[in-house]
Amino acid sequence: MNMQTLINFKFQFSDFLKKNMARILVLGCGLVGKTIVKDLAKTYQVGVVDIDLQNLNQIQKFVDVQTFLGDATDKLFISPLLKDYDVVVSAVPGSIGFKVLNQLIEFEKNVVDISFFPENPFELDEIAKANSVTAIVDCGVAPGLSNIIVGYQNSKDKLASATIYVGGLPFERVLPFEYKAPFSPSDVIEEYLRVARIKSEGKIVQVQPLTELEHIYFPKVGTLEAFLTDGLRTLLFTTNIPNLKEKTLRYPGYAEKIKFLKDLGFFGTKPVKTKVGEYVPLYLTESILTPLWKLTPAENEFTAMRVVMKSSTSDKNYIYELFDQTDFAEQNSSMGRTTGFVATGITNLLIQGEIQQKGIVAPETLGENSKMFEFVVNYLRNRGIELKYNEDYLGTNI
Repeated sequence: MNMQTLINFKFQFSDFLKKNMARILVLGCGLVGKTIVKDLAKTYQVGVVDIDLQNLNQIQKFVDVQTFLGDATDKLFISPLLKDYDVVVSAVPGSIGFKVLNQLIEFEKNVVDISFFPENPFELDEIAKANSVTAIVDCGVAPGLSNIIVGYQNSKDKLASATIYVGGLPFERVLPFEYKAPFSPSDVIEEYLRVARIKSEGKIVQVQPLTELEHIYFPKVGTLEAFLTDGLRTLLFTTNIPNLKEKTLRYPGYAEKIKFLKDLGFFGTKPVKTKVGEYVPLYLTESILTPLWKLTPAENEFTAMRVVMKSSTSDKNYIYELFDQTDFAEQNSSMGRTTGFVATGITNLLIQGEIQQKGIVAPETLGENSKMFEFVVNYLRNRGIELKYNEDYLGTNI
């Protein structure tokens, strides 16, 4: 067999595998969605739905996928598409995530979801089980990988506490915010408005977001500030860990600026009368911040995460760290990589039949299975994302 024949055989065999493997429909093709599509399209037949034609045209420059222009919340539009696909990955904005997931479950489709909607996903557990659907929610970096880590470590040694620090930021610090949004700015703002739920001594406690400020040092970027946000989600209900917190990472001074806008009413939802009519402050603020926070493909940004856990049975601390930055060669942002590759890794587990549980599945339950934990960690490592582990916590000097 000569070289040309061998190459042709490989291409034909690859096409054969794609045609005989699961078909995946991805809903949403933004900064994270496009990374998901590109990764899955290497192995599977992939279809993509987006409401923005520019996003669909952009993804076709990278991979050969079928694209559909339309609204994922429109049942008449989405229903006929679903018949041709085995698994759906939902990467829609959080504002419509719950509605989309509910519809997918009604259509009896297995789902991997990264929409991070504010509603409680377990409200859909009963209907998912009745329809024999597996719907894995919060399949990103945090929530997602952070949950998997906590679930894994808690299964090995009962934990007394876990604190998750996570954030995505540009390397170039441009005032006034020194921030760029790697996903929907409206979803970012929503994090600052929603009451943060933490666990304290076994009880779920509601506290104001942007509070409990502390400073954390990361070698490659220096000192970052961390403040409470409502990111624990399913961990509040699925684990027996008595103390849980999630904190968002930003450059120092950011939280004070956001609280200033919040206190002045710029995030208000009631219309305000002006000389030219009534306007909702939140929508106006979103319109102003969106271009300021827009992350362009040319910008270098990073994602940092640290999960600090304390044992309830010994003096041990368990610390997992992740640091990733833009992959310009593949044109993937770090948030696209760290969120998207967790989702595609879990999608592979689902397709391979490793996840048999029906209903709403929280990522921490996957972490309780050592095989699944190792699969996700290795899946990320093979894509250049290294999860580091140690037991020597030195406070702010890690």
